[in-house]
Amino acid sequence: MRESKAKKVERAKAVFESLLTEYPNAKCSLHYLSAHKLLVATILSAQCTDHRVNRVTPALFQKYKSPQDFAYCDVSELAKDVHSCGYHNQKAKSIQGASLKIVEEHGGKVPNNMDELVKLPGVGRKTANCVLGEIYNVPSMVIDTHMVRIMNLLKFTNTKDAKKIEFELMALFENQNWVKLTHLIIDHGRAVCIARRPQCGACVINELCPSALI
Repeated sequence: MRESKAKKVERAKAVFESLLTEYPNAKCSLHYLSAHKLLVATILSAQCTDHRVNRVTPALFQKYKSPQDFAYCDVSELAKDVHSCGYHNQKAKSIQGASLKIVEEHGGKVPNNMDELVKLPGVGRKTANCVLGEIYNVPSMVIDTHMVRIMNLLKFTNTKDAKKIEFELMALFENQNWVKLTHLIIDHGRAVCIARRPQCGACVINELCPSALI
């Protein structure tokens, strides 16, 4: 029997509340001190763990202290500095390109809206939503691999398309909870709903999950 929209909304609320109780301190795991530093860290996090990025950024931000430093740096040297994050050449080009646009078109300030953010080199909706939610307190939802996998398991979506998932979830969860939801799902995905070995018996939302293995 197909679940009604009202029932899904009700279940979504229960999922959020249960996870919030379980992970009350869930927050962005990338370390940053400014909008631009978060932007750089988020670009580096593509196909890379946040833990690895957090090991690279202290020295990186000591060397490149401002958007101008990144904008006018030697991109091949920057690529070496971020080498351990993978895809270092492309990430260095993206970071420099985004920084250059920020400096020359936005007065050194990271844009505060989706339309301008996604025009920056290397910045898609995931990165833009991260900056909007964390820095500018704009209700936004980051769709990462944990969100894709777990929201499919919860049957809140039936697609791997991140943009479609984003809009489907926006219709189910209250907008003031969007930013926090991503952090809760990430923490839950790392601790319990692990991709290859989900611990359904220890899961606080197993009774709300149609895919629970119990």
